[in-house]
Amino acid sequence: MKQYLALALMLLVLPMALADGPEIPDGIDPADQEQFDAILQPVMKIYSFVKYISTIVAAIFLLYAGITYMSSGSDPRKRDQAKNTATYVFVGLFVIWAAPLLIGLMA
Repeated sequence: MKQYLALALMLLVLPMALADGPEIPDGIDPADQEQFDAILQPVMKIYSFVKYISTIVAAIFLLYAGITYMSSGSDPRKRDQAKNTATYVFVGLFVIWAAPLLIGLMA
């Protein structure tokens, strides 16, 4: 159930994340905005790198959780551990992928 909630939240947030960036507020010089964007560009490259690496690691952990779940047999402890691992992976991916949107909403 928690996984479906995380997926639903991601599907609700995705269209907002794909929208155009924020407009320049009144009182900010476009030259200053360009300078800020130039400073922010390397940070966004690092963020993108971390985001994609963490997605690959998450896929590996989801594979591990699936194998653990399928091989658990009648051991409820292993099944719960696999479910918890998958839940934590989905929550972590949501946080990583939605971080720029959440920061944009706060600003």
